[in-house]
Order: sequence, then C-alpha cells, then structure tokens
Amino acid sequence: MDVKDLVINRRSIYGLGNKQILPEKEISALVNHCLKYAPSAFNSQSSRIALLYGNSYQKFWEIVLEELKKVTPEDRFALTKNKITSFAQGLGTVLFFEDRQSVSALQAKYPLYAKNFDVWSEHGNAMLQYMVWQTFAARGIGASLQHYNPLIDEKVEKEFGLPPSWRLIAQMPFGSITTPPDDKSFLSIEERLKVLY
Repeated sequence: MDVKDLVINRRSIYGLGNKQILPEKEISALVNHCLKYAPSAFNSQSSRIALLYGNSYQKFWEIVLEELKKVTPEDRFALTKNKITSFAQGLGTVLFFEDRQSVSALQAKYPLYAKNFDVWSEHGNAMLQYMVWQTFAARGIGASLQHYNPLIDEKVEKEFGLPPSWRLIAQMPFGSITTPPDDKSFLSIEERLKVLY
C-alpha cells in the first residue's frame, strides 16, 4: 500500500469486533517491531508497552468502567458504559507507558537538557503510538486511541503487576472493524500549512 493511502486509512475505529484478523502471536510481533524501532530522544528507548489479550484485556476495561462510574454523573453513565463496552468487544488493547527511571537517568546525565526530557519522552511515545496504529491499519485491524489515565493508573499497576516507574500515557483498543468510520472533515490546508523559500 502506498504511504499516502496508509495515512488516509489510519482512522479512529470505534466499532470493534473480535474476528481474528491475525493470530495473537503475529499481532504481538508487529507491536514488538514498532517498539524496537520507534525513535526516541538520545535513543533513550523509554517507551514501554503492556499488550493485553483475553482475561487481561477484559479486566482492563472492567477497571476503566469501575473508575469511571465513580466520577460520571448518573444520567450520563449509560453513554459511558456503551462506549467502554464497545472497546471491550475487540481483540485486545495496547497500553502505552513511559518509564520514569529512563527519563530521570537522562535528566541526571544531561542536566543542560533536563527540563526537556519529559516532553521529548512524550514525543517519542506519540510516534510509537502512531507506528502501532499505522501498522494495525495496514493489516485491516481497527483501533482508536483513548486516555483514561491518570484515573485508572493505580488499579492498572496493581492488577497487572507493572513497575511503579511505568507512567501510563494512552490506551489503544483494537479488533476487527464492525463499523467503518464516518467521513472526515478538514480545515483549509492554507490555514494550516505555510511553505516558505
């Protein structure tokens, strides 16, 4: 597929199903490949991933729903529950983290840039998220990017035995595509791009 088409095909997919597009082993290998080759400032490789399938995947979205129930107005909870249920109907979820120990080590090693490393690590994680999302889209796997952190952080760390230095950044539920995305609208490119010589 042409790179332009790959960029166009990467969309937020909310209608997820559990039809096996690829074996879990192959999906894991794709995610591993993205994690290995994602760029990072000073080659810090500070991004981390927890890839959830099966019971872990279902438990994760149960935690999200439990925590959201505590803070969502009662009259809006049905809509919230429907949204979370749609994420739980796919094949799995990618949890993206940044390792605070890695970032702190760089801050200590390069004090001149210390205040920038938190921002740069977020940039690196964003590129990793995009790489995984693009890779999924190229293989016909639907995904979207969600942000229920920090509301869920403590319970997720405890439930899955994750290192306390891992800071949750984003969650990507994925699966087969049951509902294609709506048409996308665009702002005028002239408002957003300046080509200068």
